[in-house]
Amino acid sequence: MEDKVFELMSKMYSEMTGKFGEINKQFNELNKQFNELNRKLDEKADKSDIVRMENELNPKVEALFDGYKQHTDILERIEKEVSRQDEIIMRRIK
Repeated sequence: MEDKVFELMSKMYSEMTGKFGEINKQFNELNKQFNELNRKLDEKADKSDIVRMENELNPKVEALFDGYKQHTDILERIEKEVSRQDEIIMRRIK
């Protein structure tokens, strides 16, 4: 009985060791790919590119925010008008 338990535990240990080895290989591969991406980004993205992108994106983000603000204002006006109409209807029903 003890031999069977020992064999089972040995088998489980060897399988787990194999799986952990595979996982370590995958992590190492991912780490290599991540380092390669970082290296490529460091080569391509210098500070002038970042400043240029910020200068291009800033007006676009501001325009989107202005549109969002206008949209919110219109919705608030519609909500007030609906509320006013609702009050008028409720008064007529009573």
